[in-house]
Amino acid sequence: MPSASHHRALRAELETLTTEAYRPELADVDRLPTVEIARLMNREDASVAGAVAGQVPRIAAAIDATAARMARGGRLVYAGAGTAGRLGVLDASECPPTFNTDPEQVVGLIAGGLDAMVTSIEGAEDSRELAESDLAALELTADDTVVGVSASGRTPYAVGAVAYARARGALTVGLSCNRGSALAAAAEHGIEVVVGPEFLTGSTRLKAGTAQKLVLNMLSTITMIRLGKTYGNLMVDVRASNEKLRVRSRRIVAQVTGADDDAVERALAATDGEVKNAILVLLAGVDGPTAARLLAESGGRLRAALAAAAH
Repeated sequence: MPSASHHRALRAELETLTTEAYRPELADVDRLPTVEIARLMNREDASVAGAVAGQVPRIAAAIDATAARMARGGRLVYAGAGTAGRLGVLDASECPPTFNTDPEQVVGLIAGGLDAMVTSIEGAEDSRELAESDLAALELTADDTVVGVSASGRTPYAVGAVAYARARGALTVGLSCNRGSALAAAAEHGIEVVVGPEFLTGSTRLKAGTAQKLVLNMLSTITMIRLGKTYGNLMVDVRASNEKLRVRSRRIVAQVTGADDDAVERALAATDGEVKNAILVLLAGVDGPTAARLLAESGGRLRAALAAAAH
């Protein structure tokens, strides 16, 4: 059981955090009409993108370092507690259908395990040891990247994850919403998106959560662009796992090649529904197996495969 002095020290620490600051001008917000409360929240949210913009050079540096490692077979691992952990799990879970990545390539770790996605796991965020054991199970290498995510920038689970990963030679990124955070200091790449005090005091699922979502979107999406998972702004590595995505696959092939519906269908049939392969079949005039070989030799990069086919 933590001592009274420990509680006092934690309280003093929290009082220094922008994300925990009280907004006296909102003390009577519950007495306002609903539409006015909504306008106030919307005004708050509008400031988040600007706060992220100030960190774009740091975000880009982290992406380039991450992509270089993933090109060598490394993984992207998010680690956080509560909202931050949930956002990491969400971003990781959306990479396989969007970019056809292996489920082990982008991993979301949340303090307390996947049960914590829907239930608060008491004490899990306070455990550096839990982060270390979760990462130990992944057998990290120097090609992996670990992104610690924490609005406060002090959460022991996130800070512990980054410290453990860095000691093992992995690339580390610390994403927080307070300046001078322990998390950013522990990481090779510190990203601090300072969004200011929350609409509800300390409710960091609001502006801080939105900021973290925006940054995680950038980390995964632009890394995948760098890895050749897109062609322009088209998701040519999309996994056609449902009817909507099958329709999208056909549209992408048609958009890139200008081919008619019948030709698109034939190309997709010849390539087992693989969008990049079908585009190669149509634009390079090769058969399905040749398209697969060209892509394999080009590291899955469609532009490079098209260039190789032209020679």
